[in-house]
Amino acid sequence: MQLAAYLFDHRRFVGVVDSDGQHVTPLDLPQGVAATGVLSVIELLAKGAALPVASGQAVPLASVQLLAPLPHPRRNLWCVGRNYHAHAKELQTSVFKDNDANPESWPIVFTKVPECVVGPYDQVTLPGAAISEQIDYEAELAVVIGKGGKNISRASAMDHVFGYTIVNDVTARDVQMRHQQWDMGKSFDTFCPMGPWIVTADQLDGTRTRVRCWVNGELRQDGPTENLIFEIPTLIETISRGITLYPGDVIATGTPAGVGLGMTPPRFLSSGDVVRVEIDGIGAIENKFA
Repeated sequence: MQLAAYLFDHRRFVGVVDSDGQHVTPLDLPQGVAATGVLSVIELLAKGAALPVASGQAVPLASVQLLAPLPHPRRNLWCVGRNYHAHAKELQTSVFKDNDANPESWPIVFTKVPECVVGPYDQVTLPGAAISEQIDYEAELAVVIGKGGKNISRASAMDHVFGYTIVNDVTARDVQMRHQQWDMGKSFDTFCPMGPWIVTADQLDGTRTRVRCWVNGELRQDGPTENLIFEIPTLIETISRGITLYPGDVIATGTPAGVGLGMTPPRFLSSGDVVRVEIDGIGAIENKFA
């Protein structure tokens, strides 16, 4: 099942995207509830309620404005750095130069503030040269938690997954390195395009899919999730150690090689650039930077 949040006729809806990927049917949810996007459905199911009925007329996706499936995440997004082998290698002489002693002992975990989330086709705002001149893209598979828990074991971790979506972990590299922690350089307004919807875990195996990214039509990133250093169950186990995960929490699993910082010379984003991120089994998001 593919669950989307969208605007239609000046109203917010949560709906089921048809298998043809061309139509969406709204779920029977009050307007106030629908404003939280798919989070409203995740929380209902976590409480043992049934999935709301798909009621009303299916409408063409071309006639709606897709929003981020979680337009207002309940709290910061969990993110994992340097989690593909080739990506870790391409950044060894940059932001990671002082942190390479044993890169596979524990995952690098940071967060992005929820307010940076925007829709799958929304514009990403460049902050201006006085703030950052090194804006980079990072195509990522994001895991959406469906069943909360604390100290979740690796063996049971996948039972806590509701589904998957796409994020672009946009990053101000100079700010990231300047502060020697990553939250500020990752959390600028509009720095987390998300979507186009959430695909439920019964429809997609996130441990076996493919992440790709194009900049202005040029393929920059292409990596299978089988190449993750820390696979999804390990990430859930690690992040939940002493910390309660809640339904609707998001874990961005890391980005493949091919980011702008890793090129020689580095190639950062400029006004007018268009970044497309596609993941097999989910779909694609595409955002203009301006």
